[in-house]
Amino acid sequence: MTSLSEPFDAAAASAAYRSALDVISAVEPGVAGAIRAELADQRGSLKLIASENYASPAVLLTMGTWLSDKYAEGTIGHRFYAGCQNIDTVERLAAEHATALFGAPHAYVQPHSGIDANLVAFWAILASRIEAPALERAGARHVNDLSEDDWQRLRRDLGDQRALGMSLDAGGHLTHGFRPNISGKMFHQASYGTDPRTGLLDYDALRAQAREFSPLVLIAGYSAYPRKINFAIMREIADEVGAVLLVDMAHFAGLVAGKVFTGDFDPVPHAHVVTTTTHKSLRGPRGGMVLCQPEFADAVDRGCPMVLGGPLGHVMAAKAVALAEARQDSFRRYARAVADNAVVLAEGLMRRGARLVTDGTDNHLVLLDVSGFGLTGRQAESALLDAGIVTNRNAIPQDPNGAWYTSGIRLGTPALTSRGFGSDDFDRVAELIVDVLSATTPSAASSGAASKAKYALADGVCEKTRSAAAELLDAHQLYPGLSLE
Repeated sequence: MTSLSEPFDAAAASAAYRSALDVISAVEPGVAGAIRAELADQRGSLKLIASENYASPAVLLTMGTWLSDKYAEGTIGHRFYAGCQNIDTVERLAAEHATALFGAPHAYVQPHSGIDANLVAFWAILASRIEAPALERAGARHVNDLSEDDWQRLRRDLGDQRALGMSLDAGGHLTHGFRPNISGKMFHQASYGTDPRTGLLDYDALRAQAREFSPLVLIAGYSAYPRKINFAIMREIADEVGAVLLVDMAHFAGLVAGKVFTGDFDPVPHAHVVTTTTHKSLRGPRGGMVLCQPEFADAVDRGCPMVLGGPLGHVMAAKAVALAEARQDSFRRYARAVADNAVVLAEGLMRRGARLVTDGTDNHLVLLDVSGFGLTGRQAESALLDAGIVTNRNAIPQDPNGAWYTSGIRLGTPALTSRGFGSDDFDRVAELIVDVLSATTPSAASSGAASKAKYALADGVCEKTRSAAAELLDAHQLYPGLSLE
């Protein structure tokens, strides 16, 4: 389906959810109430968080099954537990859909999240490029066969590797080598940024930095960079310095699956390893996945028990359903609409005087610099939430307010596009955002760090905005016909 507002078997889905909630209520009514409230909240707000979406009823229902009850460490046909034939089936289906959808030689669908997918990828690269040669030199088949001296030498070699990824303020992600995350403790890390004048990647500067730093892993991908990346150039740089190119496409996987990003902008043909989440723009369950070239397949498949706990069979089954949905022509129409709507949102904001990082977008997200409104990202995020518009604050390049208060908010189009929002709707959303931010002022009564969070909204703005948002939401119902009553 292009959007989740299109017809589906609402009667069957309603009966399934009502029955499930009755069963849950008999044990813990508070949980059942929270589930009902979440659907109401989702239906009643303009969701513009770039990393969120709405999964189909088929995907959601798949997760509430007996597949949750089975331990299945290992991988297809090679489990540490007996009786895993049904887990084998759903994992195989998910992997087959993934390789066909993305044109990848190998897919590993067990990671529980994007962070887990990156951990699997990092350790697979270390195992293939550092551990395997060390074993060969020592004439050993397994690390347990190494002498103590060889083992200590291998540990030093593993801990002396370098990773180069995009900086946080330029749009990179915490899992790309930053100290608060485990990835920053695994590698000696350096960051590349963007051109301070344009906010765009400077490939020549990146090439020079890679030559000087000589990383084992060159990481591409982002969580808040509103432009495409040329992965052919990234691969050239990686090859030139002998690095493995790892692409984290968690945010834009849906645009790759939907063939919006092709050629040099499709990471799969160019990267050695690709990681992703399965939600966000891909519109599946919360989880992760690794795609890779054959060189890394065996090491990637050892993700459990290397760094992962037991595979979540019910989530892998939901991934299979979502990936099957993404192979339909309707998903390509959806992905195209996500990108087109982002352009409309960006143009609508700029036409009304807002400043955007890179002056626009060519993916699914927009990064709005709110300093022109005299606000921090924390103030803007909170004011918009008061008015029924759900966003998240985000750092911008060279952000003077740091990563907590920030000077920006990040806006994404996947979720509202799933509801069937089109160009006119997103232009109206841009108008509402600017109206709210223009009516928000920092609180004069606050001082110091607290001043970056406190704000005041002009009278009547929240009510007016919520009323306007309700008109848009009513015209594009979420799961129309699905009733829990």
